[in-house]
Amino acid sequence: MTRRRRTREESRQETRTRLLASAAELFAERGVNGASIEQIAEHAGYSRGAFYGNFADKHELVVELLKQRTLRELEEVTALTRKQDPYAGLREWHKDRAANLLGWLSLRTELILYALRNPSFRPQLAERERIARDAHTGSIKATFAGLDVDPPADPAFLALIVHALEDGLLIQRMLFPDEISEEVIVDAAELLMRSWSTFRSTEHDA
Repeated sequence: MTRRRRTREESRQETRTRLLASAAELFAERGVNGASIEQIAEHAGYSRGAFYGNFADKHELVVELLKQRTLRELEEVTALTRKQDPYAGLREWHKDRAANLLGWLSLRTELILYALRNPSFRPQLAERERIARDAHTGSIKATFAGLDVDPPADPAFLALIVHALEDGLLIQRMLFPDEISEEVIVDAAELLMRSWSTFRSTEHDA
């Protein structure tokens, strides 16, 4: 059987994918400023020329990396909200992420630091955060609708609380892995949803 030869576009996409994966790993390990273009290309098995054949500079690569990570996370979270028991799905998702917590948190922190040092990158990071919050908003709306209960505040505001709490809990989980469960985020989200649902129900009953 003759193997089909890859098209030029397929080869280019593979090169970009490997360069992005290399950058993600090196950024988490050395920081965005600590990883050079040459190191990213070499780690991916390519030359400096291959890098510039796909990205104008490191800034463009950082933007693309953030975009891809955001879209992938959005697809995963959106799929979870469609399940009959979204919290069970979230637990599995967070268990998978807990196995790579240090790498994930390191990369996220580096992107935040990069935004602090490079104002032109902040709109892209802000858009990533908005997408993540919108995913939480959709999940919260669906949960309250399933309970046939009105939320105690704008779901977007509740989503902001959950999203901000998630960051803090991940840091605490990293610092105290023997004390804090890998399911702490889902536990906290469930606690909040139960509290918000009970609060609103009591108010209506009154």
